[in-house]
Amino acid sequence: MLGISDFGAFCAAILLFLALPGPGTFALLTSTAKGGFRGGAAATLGIIVGDQVLMWLAVAGVAALLAAHPTLFRGVQYLGAAYLAWIGLKLLFAKPGGASPIRIDAGHYFRQSLLITLLNPKAIVFYMAFFPLFINPATHRGMVTFAAMAVTIALITAAYCLALCAFAQAVSAQVRAHRRLARTLERLAGVFLIGFGIRLGTQ
Repeated sequence: MLGISDFGAFCAAILLFLALPGPGTFALLTSTAKGGFRGGAAATLGIIVGDQVLMWLAVAGVAALLAAHPTLFRGVQYLGAAYLAWIGLKLLFAKPGGASPIRIDAGHYFRQSLLITLLNPKAIVFYMAFFPLFINPATHRGMVTFAAMAVTIALITAAYCLALCAFAQAVSAQVRAHRRLARTLERLAGVFLIGFGIRLGTQ
């Protein structure tokens, strides 16, 4: 289909990639808990834009550049790990009753999820190594094939992330009703983000 070797497998791979717990998923849930469905929707848009940027950079040959220069790729890993750990530390050491380390602002959620997506080595590796496997050299149609893949990724990501936002919004009111539980979950969020940063920076 339009130069995609196995469209069904391609869609399944995208869903699997989205379902794997990672920094992007956690940022999405945190944004929804902090800013409601609007915050989650803004984070979703940031993830989609980040994915599109990574995909088109891969198309332009950046993937080959990173593969040929491990030091450069390692630098991207360290930068992403440091950013995640920084967000985690802000959550972990936020004072009770003080200003939230993640402001309830839709634009802020967009920027955060965009940066996390762009600096997530898991996403970079996906577009470097996994994404090209679904391009059929015999039936490839150039920009038409790439555009079809880009639209498919955007639509599946939007559907999955917005459904996740709706679920998170449904349970967030119960969490907000218990301040101690909310603070505990916030600290746990910080620990997980720091853990993601350490794991991504040392793998």
